[in-house]
Amino acid sequence: MQSLESMLRESVWADTLSAAELDQVVREAFERRVAIGGYAVRRGEPADSWFGVMDGLIKMSVSQPDGRVSTFTGVTAGGWAGEGSLLKAGTWRYDGVAVRQTRLACIPRHSFERLVSTNLAFNRFLLSQLNARLSLFIGLVEYDRLLGPDARVARCLASLFDPDLYPRAGNFVRLSQEEIGLLSAVSRQRTNESLHQLEHAGLLRVEFGGVTVLDVPGLRGYCGTPDARPAPRSRPVTAGA
Repeated sequence: MQSLESMLRESVWADTLSAAELDQVVREAFERRVAIGGYAVRRGEPADSWFGVMDGLIKMSVSQPDGRVSTFTGVTAGGWAGEGSLLKAGTWRYDGVAVRQTRLACIPRHSFERLVSTNLAFNRFLLSQLNARLSLFIGLVEYDRLLGPDARVARCLASLFDPDLYPRAGNFVRLSQEEIGLLSAVSRQRTNESLHQLEHAGLLRVEFGGVTVLDVPGLRGYCGTPDARPAPRSRPVTAGA
């Protein structure tokens, strides 16, 4: 099991810090454990820390009073999130819910703000991170409006292989079919059909406990069959950062 200190020192942004800066961040950071269904962050609460996933999976979404949920993406082990909310004073604009038992590395707001104020290299990292996340959300709006379930599952899996957002991603995704369905807004049964369709196309291999991805560019470009695509919707789709 990875320790908090090793998570911090091995993070992709650690190279932007001096030895003294990194040591101070290690001293100030803390670990949180979130049970299945628990909140890593909750919409409307103060945005008080930048967090990275040590183990587990966080689903980023918003919900409506009538029970409808719009899922943006998942944050897997090695990924960091929350920088957009920390760059402005205020509250979380989305929920971060643990899909499985999850351990978080948390850097307090004051530590994050100190790095933003004093470290140019760290700011360049954040710029790259924000640009990658913006590209992800633009893609989410595109496939939510224009693509059918097979393509949505394909793009959802491909989004977990962005080297800027998920630097520790290998070719095996440890996600259940239910978890993939939650992230791609597709029912579990339809997710099963989509995964086997993508397997038949040679893009992935369904295995016990997850999926081995064979062709990430192929998943990113997969559009499915024309008759599987829904008609474009005129209503706006809400996205968050």
